[in-house]
Amino acid sequence: MTREFSFISDASGMRLDKFVGETCPELSRTHAQKLIAGGFITVNGKVARASHKLSRGDKVDITIPPEPPSPLSPEAIPLNIVYEDSDLLVVDKPAGLTVHPAPGHPGHTLVNAVLAYLPELTGNGDTLRPGIVHRLDKDTSGLMLVARNRVAQANLSEQFRLHSVSKSYLVLVKGKLTPQNGIIEAAIGRDPRHRQRMAVVSRGREARTEYRVIRYIGNYSLLEIKPETGRTHQIRVHLAAIGFPVVGDATYGVKSPHLPRQFLHASRLGFKLPSTGQYVEFTSELPTDLAQALKDIG
Repeated sequence: MTREFSFISDASGMRLDKFVGETCPELSRTHAQKLIAGGFITVNGKVARASHKLSRGDKVDITIPPEPPSPLSPEAIPLNIVYEDSDLLVVDKPAGLTVHPAPGHPGHTLVNAVLAYLPELTGNGDTLRPGIVHRLDKDTSGLMLVARNRVAQANLSEQFRLHSVSKSYLVLVKGKLTPQNGIIEAAIGRDPRHRQRMAVVSRGREARTEYRVIRYIGNYSLLEIKPETGRTHQIRVHLAAIGFPVVGDATYGVKSPHLPRQFLHASRLGFKLPSTGQYVEFTSELPTDLAQALKDIG
């Protein structure tokens, strides 16, 4: 069903996409930008750009068209749900499970599993990734957020955009990393020689990763990693760039006889509940394969 809203700007100089995102809570700024680009949002009856600066008294009309039918099918894939309320799920994702469908991988994803658990789940302008506000690589295990409705998805997406979500990872790298605490700052973009990979490049997007050595195990370092930005493959690329590759990472790191996948686990996730603004935090223990790899190496 098509829905329509009208608002009068009470401020001057605010970007149109920001105004829509703040005024219409079920729309994230990204979704607002898509609607603006499609001509579904007008200012004083005229199509405008997302960057258009509003004046006090401007009339903003928003039309939200119905979403096309989802091409996704629910699949009865087990979910390890750590927390649940009317707005969201916190899921402990196993390694080997892709988050959402992509070319060459149309099914058997976390989204398919969530759709089986929540048949009423709707997207936020994206029928292939309903409820998804952030991602983990297929072979990374650990905590993930899934929004259950549009308002919650917009709220959580904004928290990620503002870098107010707290995330920690447990990572094993080859070598004894010193100093024991530090920050890696290096821009990340597409690798010009291998377009399927990311790399530290001068014209990439700003990326910042904080690390702390938990302990040394032989010629390995177990780290706690806190990425302050969310670039694709950021942790793996940054650690490889400073000469301490992630164990088991076949793309950027070093293969290991102890582990068939990368030693990367999203162990802690903190954020504000959309309904109350209360800060909550969840933790996840190392899965069996990673814990066993530590024993084997140690």
